[in-house]
Amino acid sequence: MLIPSIDLMGGRIVQLVRGETLKLSFDDFDYWIERFGRYPLVQLIDLDAAMRVGENSALIEMICKRLPCQVGGGLRTAEDGRRLLDAGARRVIYGSSLFGAEAEGSEAKRRHKVIRLEFAEGLKRALGEEALCFSVDTKGGKVAVRGWKESVELGPEEAVTWLEDYCSAFLYTHVDTEGTMAGFPMDVAAILRATTGRQLIVAGGG
Repeated sequence: MLIPSIDLMGGRIVQLVRGETLKLSFDDFDYWIERFGRYPLVQLIDLDAAMRVGENSALIEMICKRLPCQVGGGLRTAEDGRRLLDAGARRVIYGSSLFGAEAEGSEAKRRHKVIRLEFAEGLKRALGEEALCFSVDTKGGKVAVRGWKESVELGPEEAVTWLEDYCSAFLYTHVDTEGTMAGFPMDVAAILRATTGRQLIVAGGG
């Protein structure tokens, strides 16, 4: 299934190369909403929220009322996800907030040095796994976080393996080829496909 993506930054629809360089920018929202209206799902990402430099919540709410969207970018709490679902999102995407040290009181068997398993479990309890898509993006082979500006010492296969009990889908973006029109590395997709039985959405290379 092809899932078109709308990235928002500064109140406009944009395309970035490798998450850094602005390549295209549009403000004709009606055109893109009409163009993507025939798709069963559209991906909507708030890049400002992901980079922690602002947000585009009014635009997201408007688009979610007109298109079936899964929405991500800067979600840090279950309440963030609930707000988007209440605004009309079909599914919400969590990424950077899944990675970091667990709380000190966690039982040793439930801990991982990088993945916040208790947080993932709490999202599942609060929102339900069908509403959750987890973003596992890589840059130079490592999981990229904070708007792809930082990385953690973790590969995508390990992240997917540990997190698949808590979500219905994974979004994997190959940042090294994102926005370059160079094509997606299908060998990476094959490895990830063999790693999980959840829905796998791949991006990066268009």
